[in-house]
Order: sequence, then C-alpha cells, then structure tokens
Amino acid sequence: MAPLNGDPVVFAFTGASGAPYGVRLLQQLVAARKRISLIVSAYGFRLLRTESGVGDIAGLRTAVGGAAWDACVTVYDDGDRGAAPASGSAKSAGMVICPCSMATVASVAAGMSRSLVERAADVALKERRKLVLVPRETPLSAIHLENMLRVTRAGAVVLPASPGFYNDPQSIGDLVDFVVARVLDQLGVEHSLLPRWTGGGDQGRGARAQ
Repeated sequence: MAPLNGDPVVFAFTGASGAPYGVRLLQQLVAARKRISLIVSAYGFRLLRTESGVGDIAGLRTAVGGAAWDACVTVYDDGDRGAAPASGSAKSAGMVICPCSMATVASVAAGMSRSLVERAADVALKERRKLVLVPRETPLSAIHLENMLRVTRAGAVVLPASPGFYNDPQSIGDLVDFVVARVLDQLGVEHSLLPRWTGGGDQGRGARAQ
C-alpha cells in the first residue's frame, strides 16, 4: 500500500444539501492516500442520514472503505474546540467544508469559533492556508452573497456545487464527480474523474468515445 501523502486535509461536513458530494470527495481523498482530519457537525450527520443513508461514523467508514479509512482518517468531535484542527500550530494542507451550509458561511465570514468546524476554518484563514467552501443553496439572498464575498476577500475559495454539462454527463454520479473534481483541483490532489478541457464543442462526447 502506498504511503500517506503530506499534512492532513481538514474535512468538514455541515448541514447543507449535498451529502453525495462530501461522501464522494472523502472517497477520492482517501484513494489518493491523503491524511484526513474529519469533522461532522450534528446537522451534517442528519444530512448524511437523509441523503446518503449514512447514519453515523461507522456507516461513513463503510461507505469509504474500512481499511483505507483506518489508514487515513482521524475523526474529531465538532464540540471539541481544543482538538488539533483548532490550533494554527497543527500542520495541515488546508481545509474543505463540503457541503457547506449558509449558516457556516456566515459564521466563517463573521470570524465565529463556536464549534470545531468554525474554529478550524478561522485557523485556515489566519494561517493563510487553503479554505474551500462548497455551498449548495438556491436562490441566494443578498445576505448569502455578501457573506460569500466577505469570505472570498478573506482568502477562502467559494466553490458552489454547480455541475457543468459540457463533459456530457450520463448519470447523477457524473454530475457529482464534476464538482468533486473541481474541489480536488483546488486542494492540489491528482485525479482522473473527468477529462481535462482542451477546447472544441465535442469535448465531452469525443472524450467518452475514446
């Protein structure tokens, strides 16, 4: 088995719709042998049950794959604001919140640290580390837009869960992979989830036919 790669990625699930994105992203990070510091909020667990049939951490471990999970994933309680991801002195390769609720975006924009998710995001910003937020909300209010602008100005990357169609998706899984691939790109993790765009109107169908 290949060795683990580098410092851990802090990975948070919150209560926005989009659990399949988070599960697939976690699977891909583990497949890439990335260390993961995982935080799931209470509403994140509720979302996982509703949208992915994952009831708890044990179920999430099963969805990802037990052996790979055990090698890569360390789980932290969202209520433990003294855990490793809460400190800037703990090394990390950045943080991703996928999916990211608008309440979480608002908390990050305001610099709140009421939970480990919020504190870890605050740490990523103050340490100038990559912070990727994957919201899935529509329509967007002026408050949502203002908060997303604030976190962007603070250094975060707002990557809405908005799948494209130029790669000729054939399934819901293809749509999920489109968004997950963009997140992996932001984190600097190699993948082969979809062909790279090289130009030309038949990019998607031509790539699938090869």
